[in-house]
Amino acid sequence: MAGLTDDQIKEAFNLFDADGSGEIDAEEMQLAMKGLGFSDSSRADIEKLLREIDTDGNGCIDYPEFHKMMKAKMAQKDSPEEILKAFHLFDKNKGHITIHDLKEVAKSLGENPNDELLKEMIEVADSDKDGIVSFAEFQAMMLTTVVK
Repeated sequence: MAGLTDDQIKEAFNLFDADGSGEIDAEEMQLAMKGLGFSDSSRADIEKLLREIDTDGNGCIDYPEFHKMMKAKMAQKDSPEEILKAFHLFDKNKGHITIHDLKEVAKSLGENPNDELLKEMIEVADSDKDGIVSFAEFQAMMLTTVVK
């Protein structure tokens, strides 16, 4: 599984347990999620997550609860279905992603990156150096990228 090791999760827990209480409250949890790359988590999402994960009902998450939740979030983020959806955002039913595909997606988002940047993006994932990114290459890149 891509993502964080158990040691990194423990370090994150300790970092975001700002008061050293051994528990993370909703405010600390929202900062932790953002710091671990889940910036799309709203305060309402965090509070819902706390209610789901908080087995003792005290409104806070202790380390075992945090660890379980992070493993579940990382598995969800890297699920085969999510990776396939992401691939299809770029692929136009050709089975691969080209610089042209990246350019079209960027344009649809109001961006205009130069060709050199797009070429670099392809090169990051293009393990066989054929100038295109297959689904296998895309998936390998997604599963080896560490959550930041």
